[in-house]
Amino acid sequence: MNIRNVLPRDAIPSIDEPTFGAEYFGEPDDDVVVVDGDPPRAYPLRILSYHEIVNDTVGMQDGSAAGGAPRPIAVTWCPICWSAVVYDRVVDDRTLTFGVSGKLADDALVMYDRETGSEWKQPTGQSIAGPLEGSRLTSIPAPVTSWERFRREYPDGVVLQPVETGGALPAERYDMAPYERYVDGDEFGLYGMRGEGTPRSWDRDDLDPKTVVLGIERDGEAVGYPVPRVEEAGGLVTDTVGDLDLVVFTEEGGIYAFEDPGFDYERREGTIVADGTTWNLVTGESDDGRGLTRIPGRLQFAFAWQDSHGKAAFY
Repeated sequence: MNIRNVLPRDAIPSIDEPTFGAEYFGEPDDDVVVVDGDPPRAYPLRILSYHEIVNDTVGMQDGSAAGGAPRPIAVTWCPICWSAVVYDRVVDDRTLTFGVSGKLADDALVMYDRETGSEWKQPTGQSIAGPLEGSRLTSIPAPVTSWERFRREYPDGVVLQPVETGGALPAERYDMAPYERYVDGDEFGLYGMRGEGTPRSWDRDDLDPKTVVLGIERDGEAVGYPVPRVEEAGGLVTDTVGDLDLVVFTEEGGIYAFEDPGFDYERREGTIVADGTTWNLVTGESDDGRGLTRIPGRLQFAFAWQDSHGKAAFY
């Protein structure tokens, strides 16, 4: 593992007291990380790209424990490896608060927790240094979709609001242009982002290093599902990872994974027909009131998934 110091600790400030509202200042096609809750919450990548970590607690709308105890989570985002993962912040019965360490491990964000000072590799959720070294964070289901789709599927949902600092308007302060240039460029990793160090090599022709992949891990097995390969299969693949039977859908550039009850699926425009009813690809809900169980996944670029899991860990 190649670890580099790039910035001072907390030079990229985490959001520790997030606020939410019904209105979003960005564009309809902006991507958002979705966390189910009451109400569902959207975390725009436009904001996450400037903070990388949001320490939050999801539960009832009024913050009470009625209907289930609130759950401390960390919504994490690494722009270099395009990695969106949401973690439970409780480790060994202790609630941790995460910040940006300023380090990269294999070109991936290294987080640290403020309670023990342990450091964590963001795409894997594993502690790589400190008192909790070797521990793993538990990931929770959190798909990435467009703001427009989130608003359509979750009409009562709320969206993370910009951090109030005064001065420029949110649309000016949270400008995605630098990352759009990185995504469109040929190089990847820190060199591709900032031109520092040396260019990385890529040892395969079947995938671009910046192909978006949804990674699934179960029982020591890991499989990454590249968006183009699922699209080439008709936007639907069924598979088994460890002891888990799953179904993966793509729709409007997004990719979604659910436990597979063993249905026969028929893909139709924007939906799936299975077991005598129609299913929503984003929410997993059916017209007759049932729901598929969402699987925790790790969205990231192919090079980041390969760095952590090896060249063979792809569908």
